[in-house]
Amino acid sequence: MLNVDLHCHSNVSDGALAPAALAARARAGGVDVWALTDHDEIDGISEAREAATALGMRHVTGVEISVTWAARTVHIVGLKFDERNQELAEGLKHTRSGRERRAREMAAQLAAVGIPDAFEGALKYVGNPDLISRTHFARYIVETGACKDVSEVFSNFLIDGKPGFVPHRWAALKDAIGWIRGAGGIAIVAHPGRYDFDDLELDVFLSEFKRLGGAGLEVVTGSHTEEEYGRFATIAKRYGLLASRGSDFHAPGESQTDLGALPPLPASVVPVWHDWRW
Repeated sequence: MLNVDLHCHSNVSDGALAPAALAARARAGGVDVWALTDHDEIDGISEAREAATALGMRHVTGVEISVTWAARTVHIVGLKFDERNQELAEGLKHTRSGRERRAREMAAQLAAVGIPDAFEGALKYVGNPDLISRTHFARYIVETGACKDVSEVFSNFLIDGKPGFVPHRWAALKDAIGWIRGAGGIAIVAHPGRYDFDDLELDVFLSEFKRLGGAGLEVVTGSHTEEEYGRFATIAKRYGLLASRGSDFHAPGESQTDLGALPPLPASVVPVWHDWRW
């Protein structure tokens, strides 16, 4: 059985490792098929492909696009696309814009509750300044000693209703799926268990996702529980969606699941890679 990991992040977005180092970690973890899916950015793909090929892994192009849907942020993973596609590149560039302004507003809120210089502090953890994010702020907050780890940060800061939360208008769902499909790729809903949709909201979202050409759902992922594996396998079948698998790895000692360490997909689903030709 192939060990497939189709969701992780390098320091090109909010991960801690360079793409080549991430590839080496994936291979050491037993991964056979791998995709780097940085947030709204594809600049790491060339290095990722070269490293994966040298290590004997099968490489798949990937990206995770931030989407605003019904005033909520959801993430859509794109796989197996042509990264040279100009419409995709321009769409991602537009999605990245505005992050610095948002980051300075976040820093001002944090300063007001006793965490000064957060913008400069977060920048120390940024590999790509265009992609400064909540994760970079979280790492700085841990550095200050205000929280013991990133998980504690996201319980007390940077989320809706807490200091440091500043909403951002991301790509539209229609556009994100259109960019991926226009580049020959496959659109997948990332970690659906994280969105706190009720049953009606989830139905409306997945129905629209499928209507727009979305193809898959992450069933086994680092932030899902064992119970959620079964729940989202059932949902994937109900909506006629393929099932994907990915650790959502960001950094050693920080991520819930390491590369290659997830259990297999439930036998009841059709893997997104079932008809891929190598």
